[in-house]
Amino acid sequence: MSGLNQSLAIALTGLAASQQALATSSNNVANANTPGYARERAVLTSGEPVVWGSLTYGTGVVLQKIESVRDSILEIQLNQETQQQSKLDAALAQLLQIQSQFGTANSGIGADISKFFNSLQQLAPDPSNLALRQSVLTAAGNLANDFNSTANHLQTQRSNLDLTVIQSVGEVNTLTAQIAGVDEQIANLQNAHQDAGMLIDKQTNLIRQLSALVDVSVIPTDNGGITLATSNGTTLVSGSQNFSFSTQLGSDGLQHIMAGTQDITGTLTGGSLAGLIQIRDQEIPSLGSSLDQLAAGLANALNTANRAGFDLNGIAGVDLFVPPPVSGVGAAATLRVSITDPALIAASSDDASGGNGNVAVLAAVHDQVVANGQTPLDFYSNIIFHVGNVTANTSADVDASNLILQQLQDQRGSISGVSLDEEAANIIQFQTAYQAAARVVSTVNTLLDVAVNLGR
Repeated sequence: MSGLNQSLAIALTGLAASQQALATSSNNVANANTPGYARERAVLTSGEPVVWGSLTYGTGVVLQKIESVRDSILEIQLNQETQQQSKLDAALAQLLQIQSQFGTANSGIGADISKFFNSLQQLAPDPSNLALRQSVLTAAGNLANDFNSTANHLQTQRSNLDLTVIQSVGEVNTLTAQIAGVDEQIANLQNAHQDAGMLIDKQTNLIRQLSALVDVSVIPTDNGGITLATSNGTTLVSGSQNFSFSTQLGSDGLQHIMAGTQDITGTLTGGSLAGLIQIRDQEIPSLGSSLDQLAAGLANALNTANRAGFDLNGIAGVDLFVPPPVSGVGAAATLRVSITDPALIAASSDDASGGNGNVAVLAAVHDQVVANGQTPLDFYSNIIFHVGNVTANTSADVDASNLILQQLQDQRGSISGVSLDEEAANIIQFQTAYQAAARVVSTVNTLLDVAVNLGR
């Protein structure tokens, strides 16, 4: 009966192994649509054989472990491309918003500059006409208002980005705390020699979310845990401990990202935070400076031209616009028309009433170098070209990054994703194995019953 008992024991190992493998496939099917889930597989191995004399007997099957199927290198690539894609996405959204503020060929500052000089041309034949003079003032006012509006919109966008930075830092801290908590749970299970695959999936998904916010590198530790750090070496998570970021108002009036006492704002290279900071600290200030340069140059040139002539009353001309700051900083946001009386436009080149000699001097500003060696329209056209070019390039980079990310996700899906067809086949296989083992148990049970009753 020892042979029958041995056969029964072997059959029971088959039952247990098939049951666990079937449960594993069932869990895969249940999580087929779970984001970040890596399929599991039961690793079966034959039991330690028994040697009896010259014979070796098998002892059945052993479920060695339940392992998650994942490619660690592919996960790193996914994190890196997620950082790049999120940075570009965040930058593109802000660039599109900036682009909308600069108007079209028929609106915005460029169109207002053209309309202002057109109003001077209409005034030239009839410089005494108060209606035409008022049209010049109206065009000048519209130009100033568009400068003000564009500069203020840029500043508002920058302020909103500052608030978004604060919010994103809070999200980073929440995720790092969760990752550290999961890492502690994983360590506890691994120390108890238990499977932590489901928790590793959860941690991987959290790290992917963190990668969308900030550049992060995953460094495995000797004890099976992980350390997370930014590209400049700032530690985010070390085992079960997380290190929170904070925000601090800088001397420039903007929120700076602090790791302890270290300002890391300018060192972030990936994730949406890097994209937001790039627009907030580089693109918007550069555009604002260009607008100030154009507004100051144009206002000073027109003021000089208007002061060179005489108004309708034969009095020497005054500034057409309120003189911009000497430094030029803030010129676009503060540009204002200085006069309200259309008679004060200095159209005449002498004190004779009704002259138009100075209209040509005012109109000549159209082709005069006013900013960075360029005429007003050329300088503004370069601003528009820069915004459009940067936006188009970023959009192309977003498309390329999305394609790469999709390819990586497809690769991950082929390795770690759940194939319902494959799992269906596995379920049938394990079901058949279970039924066969059960048949062995039933057969051995019958034989044992016969053997026990032989002597009766």
